[in-house]
Amino acid sequence: MVNRAGSRWRRSVPAVGTWFDGDSREGGPERHSERSRRKRAERAGRLAETLAVIVLVLKGYRILGRRFRCVAGEIDVVAVRGRRLAFVEVKRRSRRDGADMIVTSRQAGRIAAAARYWVQRHPRYRSHVMGLDRCDVTRNWCIHHQPDALQPLA
Repeated sequence: MVNRAGSRWRRSVPAVGTWFDGDSREGGPERHSERSRRKRAERAGRLAETLAVIVLVLKGYRILGRRFRCVAGEIDVVAVRGRRLAFVEVKRRSRRDGADMIVTSRQAGRIAAAARYWVQRHPRYRSHVMGLDRCDVTRNWCIHHQPDALQPLA
C-alpha cells in the first residue's frame, strides 16, 4: 500500500500471545463464550419484548414507553388502551409450564413501585386504571398476554 507521500505503509502483525488470539486475556476463551452467551440472551430478550409490543398493538394498546428504569425498579413496556394503563413485564421462557411462578411477589412489588414512579412523572395518566400485566414468550415465539397477572405484596 502506498500513501500520498509515495512511501510505503507497513501493516503491523500482532505478535503471538497478544489479545488477538483470545488466550492471553483475563479469563481466556471461557469468558468470551460466557459474554457471547449473554449477548445472545439479551438479543433474544429484546426480540421477545418487540414481539410482545406487536401483540399489544394488535390488541389495541398504544405504546407509551419501553425499558423504563428508575431507582424503584424496571418496566419492560408501558401501554395504554382507553382508560387502562398497563405496565407489562415480558418473560421469555422455553415452556409455558410453571410460568405463573416466574415473577415473584417481591419482583411484582418492584414493578408496582416503578409504575407509581412512572405515573408521578406523567401526571396526565393519574386518573387511569393501572394494571400489572405479563407477556410470556415461549421458545417457539408463541406470545400470551395476561392482563392483571402480577400481584405485588400488600
